[in-house]
Amino acid sequence: MMRENIRKTYQANGTLIILIPVFNDWKSLEMLLIRLDQVLKDENIQAEVIAVDDASSIAIHEDFMSYKVAAIKKVSVLDLRRNLGHQRAIAIGLAYTEENIACQAIVVMDGDGEDDPVDVIRLIRKCEIEGYTKIVFARRSKRSESFIFKFFYLIYKGLYRLLTGQEIRVGNFSIIPRRILCRLVAVSEIWNHYAAGVSKAKVPYTDIYSRRSTRLYGKSQMNFVQLVTHGLSAISVYGDIVGVRLLVTSCLLICLSFLSILTVIGIRLLTKLAIPGWSSYLVGLFFIIFIQGFMLSLVFIFVVLMGRNNIGFIPKRDYHYFVLSIKEILNYE
Repeated sequence: MMRENIRKTYQANGTLIILIPVFNDWKSLEMLLIRLDQVLKDENIQAEVIAVDDASSIAIHEDFMSYKVAAIKKVSVLDLRRNLGHQRAIAIGLAYTEENIACQAIVVMDGDGEDDPVDVIRLIRKCEIEGYTKIVFARRSKRSESFIFKFFYLIYKGLYRLLTGQEIRVGNFSIIPRRILCRLVAVSEIWNHYAAGVSKAKVPYTDIYSRRSTRLYGKSQMNFVQLVTHGLSAISVYGDIVGVRLLVTSCLLICLSFLSILTVIGIRLLTKLAIPGWSSYLVGLFFIIFIQGFMLSLVFIFVVLMGRNNIGFIPKRDYHYFVLSIKEILNYE
């Protein structure tokens, strides 16, 4: 019954769009689309694919998708003028889809195969249960990366929680109903990090548990520096909150330094206790900490105020500056 409801919904209300950011990873994308087509075919769901080409340095090969597909009716490539990173490629793809394509919902997934096509159906079903009123994310129940990656990821999660007061639980893999997409393309925060932007803008969402699959072809092109940058981008979405938390920490440091200075001076002037010769150096150290804490407080105050006054990139308004072309490489309609 659920399968039949999904099929009828997409026939009556529009197309399912699958948005995939790509950078040079055309072989993995081809293998993913073949698997995805089989999964969609088994569920009698038709879809269109938009691959956002993040200014790849390797051209798509001529025999791309020579395999005959059944459920995927169209594959288009949205070429960007410059490399922006997968988060910003997603933002541009969402804005382009919202403005140019009538659809029931849009699935966002990576093109390397680590997002399991089977979970696309689970996302659709959950979205159907929610009445197409919430974004549904795939929450990782188990990761397949190395121990070193898991170790640093655990540190990152703790730092993220400490600085933002939020938990990071989901990534890009998700389904967005059309009515939510119309709101999401005005959220400037998704320019830096899609999932964090959804959370910061208080867009309604829920999640399902999923297990990350293995890469289909080749090696990941994300190095350690890029992973750190990606993590900092998520934290930057909460720049105002981070600024306030660091401001409070600086104020506590100022108070602690001031009390320490008063304690040393009080002992020296008001008691007969012996004061070691290094106490003057200690007072000087506390005074330096006091000044540094004061200066940091001023910096964080300006960071918070500037962050709240800065509108930044709005996908719906600005996306077209980065779009070079759109081309169809497969069309069975």
